[in-house]
Amino acid sequence: MKPFHYIALATIASAFGLSSCEKVLDKENLGQSTTELVFKDSTLANLNLSFIYNQNLPEWGDPIISATLNAANTTASNYNVAGLSDEAYADNRLFAGSLQVSDVGGEFGTGLSATNNYGKIRTINMFLSNVKAGPLPAGAKGRLRGQAQFFRAWRYFELVRQYGGVPLVMSPLNGVGPEARDLTYLPRASTTETFAAIVADLDSAIQTLPGKWTATTDWGRVSKGTAAALKGRVLVYAASPQFTTTDKWQAAYDANVQAKTLLTANGFRLHTSFDQLWFQEVNNPEAVMVTSYNTATGDQLKRNNTYDNSTRPAANGTGGGQNQPTWEMAQAFPMLDGKKRSETGRYTYTDQLFYKNRDPRFDKTIAYNGSTWPLNGNTGYRLWTYLRGTTTVETGGSTNTGFYCRKAINPTASPSEVQYLGTDWIEIRYAEVLLNLAESACGVNKLSEAYTELKAIRARAGIEPGTDQLYGLKANMTRAEMFEAVLYERQLELAFEGKRFWDLRRWRKMETFNGTKRTGLVVTLKTTGVPTDFATTRDNLNLDLVYTNYFTLSTKILDTRNAGGIAWMSKYYFFPIPQAAIDNNTKIQQNKDWGGSFDPML
Repeated sequence: MKPFHYIALATIASAFGLSSCEKVLDKENLGQSTTELVFKDSTLANLNLSFIYNQNLPEWGDPIISATLNAANTTASNYNVAGLSDEAYADNRLFAGSLQVSDVGGEFGTGLSATNNYGKIRTINMFLSNVKAGPLPAGAKGRLRGQAQFFRAWRYFELVRQYGGVPLVMSPLNGVGPEARDLTYLPRASTTETFAAIVADLDSAIQTLPGKWTATTDWGRVSKGTAAALKGRVLVYAASPQFTTTDKWQAAYDANVQAKTLLTANGFRLHTSFDQLWFQEVNNPEAVMVTSYNTATGDQLKRNNTYDNSTRPAANGTGGGQNQPTWEMAQAFPMLDGKKRSETGRYTYTDQLFYKNRDPRFDKTIAYNGSTWPLNGNTGYRLWTYLRGTTTVETGGSTNTGFYCRKAINPTASPSEVQYLGTDWIEIRYAEVLLNLAESACGVNKLSEAYTELKAIRARAGIEPGTDQLYGLKANMTRAEMFEAVLYERQLELAFEGKRFWDLRRWRKMETFNGTKRTGLVVTLKTTGVPTDFATTRDNLNLDLVYTNYFTLSTKILDTRNAGGIAWMSKYYFFPIPQAAIDNNTKIQQNKDWGGSFDPML
């Protein structure tokens, strides 16, 4: 499928040669400027808006962190944000404690580029200005401007959560002449002012956008609820310890109540299936903010999902086997009754049978040695990653951690199809809205509301309710305990969706990993007592029997750069402003923990 926003800006020029635009060609003087023609015709204005969607919709793997930390990893291809937390492993300078100012660049805007944050903001500002000046009806203008304002808010949110306050450019700047150049030397707004500007744009979008777009061709457009959901996320960040030492939870709570109310009223809800929600596109009730992909292989509208192909095992088609879960991530999931491995409950945990009686989200997120994982249309496929001696039994590649990520991997796609999959990326799910509401409800000490949202998430996951109907949650939690419970639930529910790194960072919990090392699980076939035909009969054997009798388990250290383990530094809670940006604009102050005078917490 090819949603409206696949069409690039270049298409606008060619549109003048299409019969669908005859009303423009027949009635307008083509000597007029293209801008005048575009913004007096709703079809052409929407084509222009589609370019803004194309530029700003987030991708799988969080390319924002990729562009920002453009030299922070030793392996250029391994930028997925999961590897910057305990979810997965990636060798990076953040955990090594060696990040330098020169490692940061790209997205802030250190040169003339249409693709960095400020280049994209300029495109949005020009669009907003042109729509405002054009003759379209007020309703059409409002819908066009609301969508553009949403993406301007999105761009500034990406900036503020990385650096703190940034220069606020809210209208196109004239780039001609010395006087115009001097006017572009804007100082950084405070972090509080930057958050306020983001909220103002989103409030405007909430007022002008529809509650839901009903036409199939409009699938993927941001709605009133999308803007409210982003506002809720933004204000949860603003209330988090990374950004403030004062209580700002009331604004976050009000925003998330509004988001849930608007979304629910327009048919949004939790999808019935935790794992299958990724494979429903149009009218997916959980997809609040979505980036659509297609299966085109060569034309100008080609926009394929690259996550699936890069994540699935190499032995299955052309998979790259990236985003591999750590042993710590595998252990994080609770038992089927919702109790943590270390807690007393209905089920007993052992490392030897680590996969047994776990939260159903475990099996739907992590593929492990011996697990049944439908792939390539084979519903009975068993994944085997164990070692025979020191050699893996995998073909074409092997897992470094003992696991693969299976979330959102299409089970029916053939090897020839995975390079061109169209699986949508859901940046904001309805589940996240509930989690944002739970967190902010905890912030204003409405713990019963936080319980309600967490129980809804766990019920959908398939966790047993228990006799107390708390789905494994501790009864009578304190406010501090509830905050931890929400963060824990986010780790489980939103695993490998680009949220864990940012959650740990905004809660200033990265240093809790210092001195530790992420590990992987090594499963080795025993040298004695194993049937000679094991390799040909293993698919038909009981997995508990196999693990108990034929495998030995050990762990391997993944973090090998530092002998002392992870060494996150507190100054990483705000990245440094790239030196090139300061050289270009001397009014920009560096963050105080990086040798400057700007306080990003104000």
